This record gives sequence, structure tokens and C-alpha cells, in this order.
Amino acid sequence: MKTSARITHFLLALLVVLLDRWTKRMVAAHIAMYTHIQIIPGFFRITHTENTGAAFSLFADSPSHWKTALLIGFSLIAMIIVSVLLWRQARALTITGIALSLILGGAVGNLWDRVASGRVVDFLLFYVKSYQWPVFNLADSAIVVGASLLVIEILFTHHTQSET
Repeated sequence: MKTSARITHFLLALLVVLLDRWTKRMVAAHIAMYTHIQIIPGFFRITHTENTGAAFSLFADSPSHWKTALLIGFSLIAMIIVSVLLWRQARALTITGIALSLILGGAVGNLWDRVASGRVVDFLLFYVKSYQWPVFNLADSAIVVGASLLVIEILFTHHTQSET
């Protein structure tokens, strides 16, 4: 049973990586840097940017020469931890398994860009009037959704403790 759960989890992570790579390539090939396509006026547009920082442009303005190496190192450590946790999952398609798969796929997707060019392609922009969320990508979304699922599971799943 563990083998099929592992295959399912790693296939889900691979699907996230493939979708992330495809969307980033499409944006890079068809939308000039810093231009956009309006999808929902006043709320959502696709905007081609590149981010040298972490998710949602955190640390993007940092002049540190070590920033990219640190982000790559952090991503590798996170991927190892998540992979070990996924490997230990006994059942497929649990909230934990799906969450960890999304986090792993998102981490690999962004790491791919960071290793290849030192920057990550971002393109999803949500805004209302002058207020906007930082531009992000599918990998960032997968990481946030995965982390949110883990938090929801921790907060709302009642675990019974065995009495000794």
C-alpha cells in the first residue's frame, strides 16, 4: 500500500512541476517583460515579471550576493524534508499527502527557475484599485495551498491519543 501512496504523491508533485513549467514558458514566450493581459478588469491580470527574491517577492530588493545561494539551499533542505515526510505516508490522497505533494511540486518548480537563471518567472496579479497582491506563479500557489491544507488539518482534525 505504501508504494502506491508514494507513486500517487510523487506523481501529483510532478504534475505541479509540469504545469508550473508550462505556464511559465507560455508567459515568457508570449508576454513581453512587464506587460500584461487584462483578464478580469479591476481584479486580475497576467503580468510577466521575474523575481530574484523568495515567494511573493520577499527579499527581492536585497542586494546580498548570497541571496540566490541561500534561497537555493533553503529550497533543497525543504524539498528533502517534504520528500521524507511524503515517503512515510502510508495512504494516498490524504490531506497531509496532498498538501506535501503540492509543497514539493511548488518548491521544485521555483527551484528549477532559480538554478537555471537566478530568478523566478511570476505572472499572476490580483488587485483591487491601487491595492495589489505581489505577483506570483503556479508554484507559489501550490506551496501556499499545501501549507494552508496542513494548517487546516492541524487545527480541525481531532487526533485521539492512546492512553498508556
